[in-house]
Amino acid sequence: YKAGEDVIFVDEGPNGQREGRWKQIWVFDLKTKKETLLLDKELIINELDISPDGKQVLFTARETNRRNDGYKNEIYLLDVTTKKITRLTQNKAPESSPLWAPNGQVFVYLAADDKEWLNRNSKIWLMDPKTRQYELLSANFEGSIRGLFWTPDSQYIYFNGQQGVNTNLFRLHVPSKKIEKITDIQGTLRVTSFSRDRSRYVYIFSDYDTPPDVYTSTVSAFKPIRLTRLNPWVEEEIELATMKLIRWKSVKDFEIEGLLHLPANYKKGTRLPLILHIHGGPAGCFTNSFRASYHIWAGLGYASLSPNVRGSSGYTDHLREGNTVQQGDGIGKGDYWDLMYGVDKVIAEGYVDPNQLGLRGWSYGGILGGWTITQTNRFKAASIGAGVYDWSSEYGMGFNHDVRLWHIGGTPWDNPQAYRAQSAYTYVKNVTTPTLLIHGMKDTTDTEGQSLLFFTALKDIGKAPCRYLRVPREPHGFREPRHQRIRDIEEIKWMQKYVRGIDWTPWERKEDKKKEEDQEKK
Repeated sequence: YKAGEDVIFVDEGPNGQREGRWKQIWVFDLKTKKETLLLDKELIINELDISPDGKQVLFTARETNRRNDGYKNEIYLLDVTTKKITRLTQNKAPESSPLWAPNGQVFVYLAADDKEWLNRNSKIWLMDPKTRQYELLSANFEGSIRGLFWTPDSQYIYFNGQQGVNTNLFRLHVPSKKIEKITDIQGTLRVTSFSRDRSRYVYIFSDYDTPPDVYTSTVSAFKPIRLTRLNPWVEEEIELATMKLIRWKSVKDFEIEGLLHLPANYKKGTRLPLILHIHGGPAGCFTNSFRASYHIWAGLGYASLSPNVRGSSGYTDHLREGNTVQQGDGIGKGDYWDLMYGVDKVIAEGYVDPNQLGLRGWSYGGILGGWTITQTNRFKAASIGAGVYDWSSEYGMGFNHDVRLWHIGGTPWDNPQAYRAQSAYTYVKNVTTPTLLIHGMKDTTDTEGQSLLFFTALKDIGKAPCRYLRVPREPHGFREPRHQRIRDIEEIKWMQKYVRGIDWTPWERKEDKKKEEDQEKK
């Protein structure tokens, strides 16, 4: 292969791998403007942190370029003077976020376990790089941890902790491993930086009816000062949805939480059409934060239910592992019933018309949504995007390590019955729900052929109206604004037509309409 020529072979299997992912580490002298190469090896380097004295670099890396080998991420230590690298961890559990303590003697990092890659929330670990001895610091914290910040005396670590639908600031005392909650708000508070002495911090806050903005407060007392107001028109000019947190019991005695959004002018006892939202991941999570889509659906007269089914992050490890074969039946089993019991809950409480139900989901939300319409005909419409519907054919194509490790187990040739049993495609002849499929043509996470496969089956069987939006240039998450708008409008049109029997067309801005009229005159 030479630069500029086409690659005509594949080595070690694609599995969504990206080209040109090998990385180097350089040092740049600000005074002399001289750059020096410190590391040039076939490693995919993800993160790095420089020691307080500048003599060592911690970094996480893996040796292979296959996305399904992400669990092979390990921590390395680079000596800046000798350029020698030392591998500090060697296990099947990927580590991330290494961060030196200010004293330069130890560092912390995140990992779900110290031996195996378990489908659990990440925890804070401490290691001495000289001895490679390590210990778990955050065993008593239940939830998701992100963003680590040491105090100057190396005694405390601040972190953003998500518990349920809310995120707050926490502080961990390293010697005692005691954790205290510094803020206690309803919403999503994400600290991005601290003052040097750690007495004040800057954070981004949002909740269900407050768009994200930047704030600051002192650590000693929560006295928020708002620094930005980026979207005042949203709060001042738009009638926003209301939200309440609801809970229900599901199979195997799991308690599930969900967000219920209702129109601003909702009157108690009124039964509304429902949109059931299914999150991605499957370790995603619906949070108490601002999402425009909830307010759009509410403005159209819908209730929205967003359940955090088993497998969601931000809760206990027991719930996180609830959709694995190690603890349960895998995907499409208990998590499906979590959805159904949630829908039953809002119907029983008088919020929702049982004859006007729609569902939508993307990524794993598309996968579980596709599964759902093969198991029940209670939904009048479905919009499923970027999903997988036949696990065997996807095995060599997409980003599916989690399926092999946890959610189905094994490979299609060693465990063919399970791969077939947990594929929506196996039961596609049951579908009577009008279905809109959406997929980006550059998606290497859940490959685009999956939607074509499911669409073709629905068309050939002919029991339900179906449509397939195959969108050029788009990866797993759509990037181009025009394509995002097309996706959203077509989804609304589909729901309005099949859930409510309405032929809906989007409103036009006056300036857009004038442009069209001017074009017609020309």
